[in-house]
Amino acid sequence: MKDTVEPYITDDGRTIGGVLMDMRNITLRFGGVEAIKDISFDIREGEIRAIIGPNGAGKSSMLNVISGFYNPQEGEVWFRGEKRPPMKPYQVARLGIARTFQNIALFEGMTVLDNIMTGRLTHMKSGMFWQALWVGRAEAEEVENRARVERIIDFLEIQAIRKTPVGRLPYGLKKRVELARALAADPKLLLLDEPMAGMNVEEKEDMSRFILDVNDEFGTTIALIEHDMGVVMDLSDRVVVMDYGRKIGDGTPDEVRGNQEVIDAYLGVAHD
Repeated sequence: MKDTVEPYITDDGRTIGGVLMDMRNITLRFGGVEAIKDISFDIREGEIRAIIGPNGAGKSSMLNVISGFYNPQEGEVWFRGEKRPPMKPYQVARLGIARTFQNIALFEGMTVLDNIMTGRLTHMKSGMFWQALWVGRAEAEEVENRARVERIIDFLEIQAIRKTPVGRLPYGLKKRVELARALAADPKLLLLDEPMAGMNVEEKEDMSRFILDVNDEFGTTIALIEHDMGVVMDLSDRVVVMDYGRKIGDGTPDEVRGNQEVIDAYLGVAHD
């Protein structure tokens, strides 16, 4: 991994560009508790960036800062070269940041297709009146959005369940549908909160393949939280490690794997 911010080509032919998101000295407090303590790191265009750490390290809080669910008390969030003011999640989504959730957040009574279509809401410009009439621009917009969703359904190999209510699906397929909904937003940055949680080995292999394909074929930048270290080391270009709200490591998977402070944090031992 190169230290320069200049674009370069990876060994497997992917292009890593300049800084897409820059988190500068982020501190987040809940009352007197500091969930995040003065952390800085960046995410580069085209990379897969992992955020890891033991339970309670502050990983999900950091993802919530990136996605606008929390606004930090200190520090700056920069996206695509501009400082981002405090925003609501829907405003962040309009900037081109989409996410999945640790606990699946789908509409259980709706079909797979309808759930994925909700990911296109930020791209719908016509009002409810014209959508109800389904004429003119509203009709053209619906056709365009449906075509995009159908492409994602094919890409993630869920054609057979497209008309199935989500509530009837097994856990692994629900995770894939949630990924599809996030992709439907055409994000510049895709945030994945524990995408492998609760999956068996076969489901993890499928999800890993889809994450790599999304990054490679769509060119989507990905930041993910994941506890499976085998997955993290296989998928990630760079890894940032958190522990008790602090950053204790940042680098390539090999660099992080050899960091004694990271080893101690995961093993729960002190190092003299």
